[in-house]
Amino acid sequence: MANKLGLRFVDTDRLVEKKVGKRIKEIFKNEGEEKFRAFESEVIEEVSKYENQVISCGGGAVLNPDNVSILKENGVLIYLKASAFILFERLHGTDTRPLLNVASPRDKVNELLAARQSLYEKVTDILIDTSYIDVDAVVKKIQEKIDDR
Repeated sequence: MANKLGLRFVDTDRLVEKKVGKRIKEIFKNEGEEKFRAFESEVIEEVSKYENQVISCGGGAVLNPDNVSILKENGVLIYLKASAFILFERLHGTDTRPLLNVASPRDKVNELLAARQSLYEKVTDILIDTSYIDVDAVVKKIQEKIDDR
């Protein structure tokens, strides 16, 4: 999306890692989720001051209402929705999601999505179901929705 629109791409997870000097899984392991969420909020506040960018946040970022307010202040919140099955397939075998480092990651995906989905839908400005479409189609749908605003 950022490339297609000629915008800067910002990944809040990568910025947290850069800020702290540790990978996210190390932050979760050594300092806990609460500390990670604090770092995440700091990064969101910093990057949200700028325009002409696409900010990629992890799924837990919107659990903090302050993050939602800050992100909406200068931007549009887009929820890239997918079924729990699809999310598991996309994430299975990666080590980038510490909350999925459990005995049954499939169950954890179901649990997290069930707990968060209504919040995602409540705070989003644009919802795109990405379950069965490729990246180019997602970008096209986002552009159409933004143009319609």
